[in-house]
Amino acid sequence: MSSTLTDARRETLHRRIRLIVGVTIGYNVVEAIIAITAGTVASSAALIGFGLDSTIEVLSAAAIAWQFTRRDPERWEKPTLRVIAVAFFALAAYVTATSVTALLTAERPEHSTIGIILTTVSVAVMPFLSFAERRAGRELGSATAVADSKQTLICTYLSVAVLIGLVANSLLGWWWADAVAGLVIAAFAVREGVEAWKGDACATSVGMLLEDEDVERHDHDHAR
Repeated sequence: MSSTLTDARRETLHRRIRLIVGVTIGYNVVEAIIAITAGTVASSAALIGFGLDSTIEVLSAAAIAWQFTRRDPERWEKPTLRVIAVAFFALAAYVTATSVTALLTAERPEHSTIGIILTTVSVAVMPFLSFAERRAGRELGSATAVADSKQTLICTYLSVAVLIGLVANSLLGWWWADAVAGLVIAAFAVREGVEAWKGDACATSVGMLLEDEDVERHDHDHAR
């Protein structure tokens, strides 16, 4: 538990989280550029949504990186969780709009070899980044690090959904699979956004909870 961490261990975990989010930011910048470009060329709502999710992942990871450069990262849990939640909601809104539009207009995306390769790589890479950040976040007692690791895991689910949609469209001619994959992405994003938003009240770090308890105990003793 975070209450038993030594200062040295806490600093090690802070550095580890900064490294993980740094790698995540770098990877997602490249991923976003490739996905949005390939999605635009192929008229793929899911692939464009995937690229935008990568952009939001950069925003989320950057918020975490900023938080853990502060002298007392735990004090910045609430606003950082709100940033992550808003990022999820923004993604859900855009992907839902583009997917529904694609279904209503029966827009048929073209085959995208680059998209298939990109999503396959993401399926392999993202789970490792998510696991590493979640493990460090839980040991540290950081709600924001855990929330960001879920954001990264969402990227894995996204990759699987988009990959299935792209392959189904290319091999079976199921043009609607791309838009359906986008709606799956939106559903996951809404759920995680709600959890992150509520996290400011029920998922704050153990350190902050203990600090609040100490303050309450001090006030109670002082009142006596």
